[in-house]
Amino acid sequence: MKNILFIGDVVGKAGCDFLLKKLPLIKRQYAVDIAVVNGENSAQGNGITKLSADMIFNAGADIITTGNHAFKRREAYEIYDNDCIIRPANYPDGAPGKGICVLDMGAYSVAVINLSGTVYLDPLDNPFTVIDNMLEEVDTPNIFVDFHAEATSEKKAMGFHLEGRVSGVFGTHTHVPTADEAIIGGHTAYITDLGMTGPERSMLGVEIKPAVDRLRFRLPTRFSEAEGDCFLCGVVVDFDEKTGKSHKIERLIIR
Repeated sequence: MKNILFIGDVVGKAGCDFLLKKLPLIKRQYAVDIAVVNGENSAQGNGITKLSADMIFNAGADIITTGNHAFKRREAYEIYDNDCIIRPANYPDGAPGKGICVLDMGAYSVAVINLSGTVYLDPLDNPFTVIDNMLEEVDTPNIFVDFHAEATSEKKAMGFHLEGRVSGVFGTHTHVPTADEAIIGGHTAYITDLGMTGPERSMLGVEIKPAVDRLRFRLPTRFSEAEGDCFLCGVVVDFDEKTGKSHKIERLIIR
């Protein structure tokens, strides 16, 4: 049995600093073999930069996933030269980077796939078709999917679509941890959203008043990263590295 940790969207410098502080402790406490962190909001003002990616790796992440802000920064085109930083696989052909990372752990290997939903997000390639095609070529039973999507219905649909075919499906993007973690079909670990890592008293990581004012008055407002105490959200999954079957999923909220 092996343990894999997935951590929800890291927001800004505060989120990166908190990850640096907490991730090593979490890895020791839960005997984590592989740590996967969503870093698409890790730069100041969202997106990912070399600086924020380095902070996430220095904290102890093995793989960084992203999402709809994957190419927010110009330097992102160079960032994806690193095979351990992936972007949604359903970006069109020719986009920089790739949507899968396969870690060779010696006696076994683990594939992490990044996908983006298309409900209320950019009209990328159909994620259901893309994942079906990818699974035909993945040569390991240990497959975990970060599904970066807005609609809970689309996330649930993807979970059931991949039930029994992958080891885990974990939603990201909405920054609010859901309480529906489960092993579906007796095989696949699932949660609709991992949550976020960053300032807890915030509007999904940004200052509260500007976000409220935008919704209240429907006027353009400038967002800035919130301050204050942070929290870290994610899941730890126990899986059988020989069969890819997940046996336990535990939701984490670390303050």
